[in-house]
Amino acid sequence: MNVVEGFKGFIAQSQRVLAVTHKPRGQEYRQMAITTALGITIIGLIGFAINFIAHALRG
Repeated sequence: MNVVEGFKGFIAQSQRVLAVTHKPRGQEYRQMAITTALGITIIGLIGFAINFIAHALRG
């Protein structure tokens, strides 16, 4: 496969993806925002706990 064929394939796949996507409605947007915020909070808390434990073990 050469570069031109690869690029044409990428364009075709991109067009298929764009054809099935839609702008999220209000409820969908809120759900994604809450899920993202919850995930970031959990990861932050895990990082804080690891940092806190490491600091406590150092002295």
